[in-house]
Amino acid sequence: MEQNTPMMPKLPFQIRKRQLVSLAIFGILIVFSQLAFSIYKKNQHYEKPQITFITPKVEEIILSEFNPNDLDEKQWKHLGFTEKQIKTILKYKEIVGGNFKSKEQFKKCYAVSEEKYQSLENYILLPETNSEFKNNQFSHKPYEKKKLNIKGKFNPDSYSQKDWENLGFSEKQSLAILKYKSYLGGSFISKEKLKECFIINDEQFSQMSHFLILPNKTPENLANKFEKKKEKEVVKISDYFDPNILNSQEWQALGFSEKQANVIVNYRDKNLRGSFKSLEDVEKCFVISKEKFEEMKPWIKLSIPEKGKQVEEKTVATEKTDFAKIDLNKINFKQLQEFGFTDKDSAGILAFRKKLGGFINKNQLLETYEIDRKIGERLIYVAKLDNSNVAKYTLANAPEDWLKKHPYFKFSADRIIFYRITHQEDKKIWKFLKLKPEYEEKMKLYIIDDK
Repeated sequence: MEQNTPMMPKLPFQIRKRQLVSLAIFGILIVFSQLAFSIYKKNQHYEKPQITFITPKVEEIILSEFNPNDLDEKQWKHLGFTEKQIKTILKYKEIVGGNFKSKEQFKKCYAVSEEKYQSLENYILLPETNSEFKNNQFSHKPYEKKKLNIKGKFNPDSYSQKDWENLGFSEKQSLAILKYKSYLGGSFISKEKLKECFIINDEQFSQMSHFLILPNKTPENLANKFEKKKEKEVVKISDYFDPNILNSQEWQALGFSEKQANVIVNYRDKNLRGSFKSLEDVEKCFVISKEKFEEMKPWIKLSIPEKGKQVEEKTVATEKTDFAKIDLNKINFKQLQEFGFTDKDSAGILAFRKKLGGFINKNQLLETYEIDRKIGERLIYVAKLDNSNVAKYTLANAPEDWLKKHPYFKFSADRIIFYRITHQEDKKIWKFLKLKPEYEEKMKLYIIDDK
């Protein structure tokens, strides 16, 4: 007997067909669902998230009045100084005797930049200079600085007399400031021009400077226009006049500026002993240009002096100075007056020359504070200069007293004295000083090359 192995029953064909159809339909549904999802995804608009980077806010430094001698390291840091700068400031304070005596001394610390000093200046409770400190050192009251009443930024061109008075100036000062503005043509033009107003001192200007809505410097085109405007104001002369009886205002009516008129009167009264003797005397006055003299010449009627006066004038006659032979390092007060400088300008030139120890080059004369530049330029063109006797030193051996009094060195004197303790070569000292090229160039006029 053969044993039959069991066989798997075969599924009917209809069942297998159904399975295949259902699988196909299922596959088609999957395909359609994928297509539908992709179409749906395309139609969706997703907004990209806006990413903003948050930068840490710099803490605003709120300033109030302070005495730099009372500050510790944390307080210096609050004022915006780095750790290195703070160490330098504290070390410098020890060098100058443990305390800053004045703003002038604090400013000399090279860790305090010019910009930083200007931002702090109005809040420092110290005298302006060391001399003021000496005068006030026995006073028990803390040093107080008179402040202008400045409420915010302002345009000085729009200020009336009352506005200037409310700012802190007196009635007369306010009128003088407005007069100066009208002299400039109705506008102060720039901070540079406003600073030239003699009524406003350096301390008051430094208080106002940050609040002024004016450019820092006078643009060249405006400066040129200002000068040209002055030149164009020509007064036509149409009547006879006697130059020996005209006062300053009458000379101004002929077309001269106030300064020029004062020089003419001074030249006539002092140099010519009260009168022009001839047309040549009028022509020789250097503030009268050739063109102006030719314009005036037909209208000049010189009064003839009385005989008695004429004799007196002859006996008092003095020799005229030949300025081509005059040395700028030896010119005296009377000679400067004779050339046309005012008493104030003459004294200023001699005082500045004394502080320098003598001029090294002619142009230094023009650095004298507020002198008549045109007269100065004329003098340095005519006169000679001998600088062979002017004292010069190296930075390493210059006397301390000389460094502290010399106009070019006094602001760097303490640093020079400090650095040369450890460095005896001028080259190294110059490197540590880190001065602006224009300052270094001036100082080197009085320095011997130590090569």
